[in-house]
Amino acid sequence: MREVLRGTFQAALAATDPARLTARHLAGWSGPAPARLLAFGKAAGPMLGAALGRFPGTPALGILPDDAALPAAVAAAPHVQLRRAAHPLPDHRSVQAGEAALAEAERLPAGGVWLVLVSGGGSALLCRPQGVTLEDKAAVIRDLMRAGADIHALNTVRKHLSGVKGGRLAQAALARGAAVQALLLSDVVGDDPAVIASGPTVPDPTNFADARAVLEWFGVAAPEVARHLARGEGGEVPDTPKALPGVTSRVIGSNRLLLDAAARHLHDLGYGVVDLGDHWTGEARDVAAQHARIVQEHLNADAPLALISGGEATVTVRGPGVGGRNHEFALALALHLGPTGVWGLSAGSDGLDGSSGAAGAILTPDTLARAAALGLDAPACLARNDSGAFFTALGDGLVTGPTGQNLNDLRVLLVPPRRA
Repeated sequence: MREVLRGTFQAALAATDPARLTARHLAGWSGPAPARLLAFGKAAGPMLGAALGRFPGTPALGILPDDAALPAAVAAAPHVQLRRAAHPLPDHRSVQAGEAALAEAERLPAGGVWLVLVSGGGSALLCRPQGVTLEDKAAVIRDLMRAGADIHALNTVRKHLSGVKGGRLAQAALARGAAVQALLLSDVVGDDPAVIASGPTVPDPTNFADARAVLEWFGVAAPEVARHLARGEGGEVPDTPKALPGVTSRVIGSNRLLLDAAARHLHDLGYGVVDLGDHWTGEARDVAAQHARIVQEHLNADAPLALISGGEATVTVRGPGVGGRNHEFALALALHLGPTGVWGLSAGSDGLDGSSGAAGAILTPDTLARAAALGLDAPACLARNDSGAFFTALGDGLVTGPTGQNLNDLRVLLVPPRRA
């Protein structure tokens, strides 16, 4: 069963390879070739490689995390400028990357086209603080994450503290008389282009008041940030652009594609597949409880079933442990299910889950029994957000390293058939 779970995860990643998705959409490109290329995010390397395969020799800038791999052809190309920056919180290199992206916009010729390739993680990698310091911005995002804010809330705040997010990057290109075509890989539930990587090429429907409301809702005190947002509400700071004529942004990959690929693989293995959808959000523990109830409804099936789901849960950090939303989901699910014979996997498609160093975890029918034999207190581990250490001790962490992908999470639950 471990092989089935791991194989399904790998098959889903292979079917949604960023280079393949990018090349497919560029194959039908019409009109003049782009004047310049920009790629940023966790999938920047393979996306940029595909674009250079279609438009060789085009000047390009790639911005990617420290641990992201690069296609050899991209790394060796003399006309490609590469920058590394931090994730999930920005650092000074993220600011330099943001400045470099704006400098690229300044180099665009009037009437030229800028091809921009966007993937998840871009919010941290592409940063140009506006109205606050980098330290203030990083601190407020960190505190919102620890408070359980989802990506929509986080990016509403990010966009109003930035000179590149919320459409401002594309706005700089339009000021040069250039057009922008953006291809996006979605790591957000709902696939809203305005939220993916904080929407640097997309008109922003949110405003300063929305950003301030996020701080209030999550109880995050950030005085300098709050003062800047208040100035924006009062009209002292221009809001993000609400229209960007001459800009096209298209989502070319999503969690839905990841689930569809997993379903095909499981179907080929003989499983009946129950697709629970790609819309799952909220606290990982609550998502686990909902999944446990659904599993109970399918325990008496006549044939083996695979329940799959996607989306992106959140974790409100209450303890000092190691883990992430997928580990926490798996541990909470184990506690809800008990000895039901269910196997499961919950993993992030980017290969990273919180502070765990793994993509996620594998759940086995004897997870709790093996934990007890090792002296692990499962409820206590969950209470202190130490699910990563829990599954590492069991040898059930799913370690892949960075995948160069980022299409949200994949959960697979294998439910045994009714015994004869």
